[in-house]
Amino acid sequence: MAENGGTLTVIGCGTLGIAILSGIILSLRDNNSSSTSSPIPAGIPTHFIACVTRAASAERIAAAVGPLTSSLDILTSKNLQGARSASIVLLACKPQHLRTVLSEAGIAQALRGKFLISILAGVPVSQIQAVLQEADPNPPQQCTVVRVMPNAAALIRESMTVIAIADPPLPNNLDALVTWIFTSIGRVVHLPPTTMDVSTALCGSGPAFFALMLEAMADGAVGMGLPRAEAQLMAAQTMKGCAGLVLDGEHPAMVREKVCTPGGCSIGGLMVLEEGKVRGTLAKGVRAATVVAAELGKGPRSKS
Repeated sequence: MAENGGTLTVIGCGTLGIAILSGIILSLRDNNSSSTSSPIPAGIPTHFIACVTRAASAERIAAAVGPLTSSLDILTSKNLQGARSASIVLLACKPQHLRTVLSEAGIAQALRGKFLISILAGVPVSQIQAVLQEADPNPPQQCTVVRVMPNAAALIRESMTVIAIADPPLPNNLDALVTWIFTSIGRVVHLPPTTMDVSTALCGSGPAFFALMLEAMADGAVGMGLPRAEAQLMAAQTMKGCAGLVLDGEHPAMVREKVCTPGGCSIGGLMVLEEGKVRGTLAKGVRAATVVAAELGKGPRSKS
């Protein structure tokens, strides 16, 4: 692994935290073993700390990440120790736990001058900075915060991650650092902070939407006689292939038109889907998820 790397602490290391840790470690391993390795930005972590609150979570991390590296410490109910030891902190707790986590005695002080990457859905950078300011009103060095939205496909290094463009812009070294980290688990785009809630809906919730569509198509095929396992495999590969065509530059409408021959089965099926308002319903689903995403950082709603 790279020399003189920093330490990455993941506070609230759940499914995405495990995926991100695994992606970084595997990318470093691939880079070191490849004869055509790409440059690694300065400061890429080579030591890792996962902070959790339950012993069961610690065991899960040890099983998933432990075999990949000897440079991993797992801390239970010791966020402060993890923050103090870090050069980079990945904030991955539940959005409603933000204030509890960052208001712990000493945490704000431990984050002074460090790089904080938040993957909390619905929580803007300004909200994180406000909580830190309350806990540490006059820090000698400000904590640099960036908001990022990866998704569940990070587990197989196929995430679609959105990094919010910081204002003021991140220093070049930190921008390169956060981009490299999330490129290690998939694709990355940089967008304005105002788009983060809809990005959460499209990319963060998107796997659930696509999984529902995939399951429905497999159900239809089972209903017409295909075995369940083969139907699921065929639906998944078909969805993957279609996505590959679009990622290679094909417009979705062109993919659809190429498949739909006059009087054929594809156009017949599409007419039923259009009559069922599938297109509009999916679009409304993304809109609804965007609204909910914007509320996540505000905590539980009070009961009237």
